[in-house]
Amino acid sequence: MEKLTNKEEEVMHVIWKLEKAFVKDVLAEIKGDKPHYNTLSTIVRNLEEKGYVSYHAYGKTHQYYPVVKKEEYRKQFMNQAIDNYFNNSYKNMVSFFAKEEKISVEELKDIIALIENKK
Repeated sequence: MEKLTNKEEEVMHVIWKLEKAFVKDVLAEIKGDKPHYNTLSTIVRNLEEKGYVSYHAYGKTHQYYPVVKKEEYRKQFMNQAIDNYFNNSYKNMVSFFAKEEKISVEELKDIIALIENKK
């Protein structure tokens, strides 16, 4: 699975949310600085070339839908991040968030309970 650029990822999140959308629908959902319609259309076509979306053609217009599930992308992205930034160690990742105070003791206890219940 090819990594997405930040803009492609932003657009992909909109397509996942809408489940099927024309470029104008995606444009309407983008918050903040909206890209030009043609720029957005190019980004969506790039997503198609990378295998993330496909489309149904209605004349000259295309309605896009996701081919890659959000969960699949998240798993791939997280695996790469853990490999690249935490030496492929989930312990290092959790330690990082604990040191940065991004995760509480209660949340860590919840994680431990999840792990113990899975066994």
